[in-house]
Order: sequence, then structure tokens, then C-alpha cells
Amino acid sequence: MKKKTLIVAAVAMLTLAMGFQMRTAQAANVVNTAAAEKQAEIQFDTLRIDMGTFSEKQGVQKCSFVFTNVGTAPLVINQAFASCGCTVPTYTKDPVKPGEKGTIDVTYNGKGKYPGRFSKSIVVRSNAKTEIVRLTIEGMMTE
Repeated sequence: MKKKTLIVAAVAMLTLAMGFQMRTAQAANVVNTAAAEKQAEIQFDTLRIDMGTFSEKQGVQKCSFVFTNVGTAPLVINQAFASCGCTVPTYTKDPVKPGEKGTIDVTYNGKGKYPGRFSKSIVVRSNAKTEIVRLTIEGMMTE
């Protein structure tokens, strides 16, 4: 009789432990799902800007890429870098709240470079759902 009671008690404890583990796993899944739902998402007004035609005397040209955080968590730009030293991107270091706008400002310096058509890319890394976005500036520099 003692042995039977001991077996019943062991089975009951095992059942309770398994139920606790299942509830813990379910709770962790709810937390992970909620965290996954809150995510920044970057959306640019345009991915390509044509700077038009300009002379080498006016070789320094500037433009801005406007973006919106269409996600549900703050957006942080981690890095923006250009394909060439003649192109310099700058960006806000502050988090962009959901629904708010930000800019990536780009300066192109063609002074002393070869005239002609150019196309430069800027890579933007962020904490957004799409972590890497490639932007492009292009134009024509005359003598």
C-alpha cells in the first residue's frame, strides 16, 4: 500500500511539473510574440535622387532622403556610408518614434573630379525590419 501511495504521489508531482513547464513555455511565447510585433520599419519617400546637371564650379551639391518610421517601435539609424569619399551622408542619431519622419542628408563634392555622369550609392543600416537599404544619387557634372 505504501508503494502504491508513493507511485501516485510521484505521478502527481510529475504531472504538476510538466504543467508548470508548459505554462512557462506558453508565457515565454507570448512575450516573444509581443516583442516581435513591436518593430521599427523604415520607408523612404524615394530611393533615388537625380541631382540634375551642374558645373564643376558648383561641384558641391546637397540633397536629402526623407524617411518615415512606419513601424511600432523607435527607429535607430546605426550607420550610413557612401560608395565613394566624394559623397558624405549625415543622419540623426536620435531614435525616430513611430509615425515620425527623419532625413539622411547627402553632400556630393565633385570639385576636381572628372566631369560627366555619376551615380553613387549610400547604404543605410538600422534596427528596422529591413535592416539595410541602398539609396542612390546621380547626376551630370559639366566642365
